[in-house]
Amino acid sequence: MIETTLREQAYQQLRDLIVRLEFAPGDVLREEDLQQQLGIGRTPIREALQRLAREHFVTVIPRRGMFVSGIEVSELSLLFETRTVLEPYAARLAATRGETSLWDAMEQALTSVRSGASADALMSIDRTCHELMWQAAGNRFLTDTLDMLYAQSDRLWHLYLADVADMSEAVEEHATILDALRSGDGDQASALVDEHIRVFDAQIRRAVTERLASPLAV
Repeated sequence: MIETTLREQAYQQLRDLIVRLEFAPGDVLREEDLQQQLGIGRTPIREALQRLAREHFVTVIPRRGMFVSGIEVSELSLLFETRTVLEPYAARLAATRGETSLWDAMEQALTSVRSGASADALMSIDRTCHELMWQAAGNRFLTDTLDMLYAQSDRLWHLYLADVADMSEAVEEHATILDALRSGDGDQASALVDEHIRVFDAQIRRAVTERLASPLAV
């Protein structure tokens, strides 16, 4: 049980460091350095890295080592087309299965938004709303997949949008989604979540296009 907890702890901490670009694409990941940095033993670190490799956060190159994976522009459509299938489906399930306590928790998260909140704080609230919806859907396989996909989307946000995007609108959209979830309207909740994902996708694509078109692009 302790080993499982340490493995999960190592995974969550490493993934968070990758998502927030503390470890940027192309960075080398050395087990010894990670053990020292996280204060976690070799086995949990190694298992966490293996899991991150399966989820495409880490790339293993034989005889060279482990590196933080990049995100190819060509993969953007694959990431978002998957989210636009699974996330609306999760919303439909959540509207049917969700309990009042989860919707109260989502409302509390949304009412905690303060004027002038940082982009990171707003992104955290956005993630909380998604996580509560996944929990309400009651399908752990779906939740595990969506959690990984959201983390990849979060990393894209930090790569391309963190300094320029206004997350307040995205967070406000969750209030309308919450109304549909509370009322048990699966069709409406599904449609609203689909639009929510598509707007984010459009923002990312626009930012990537502008970055590639910049004369400073490498």
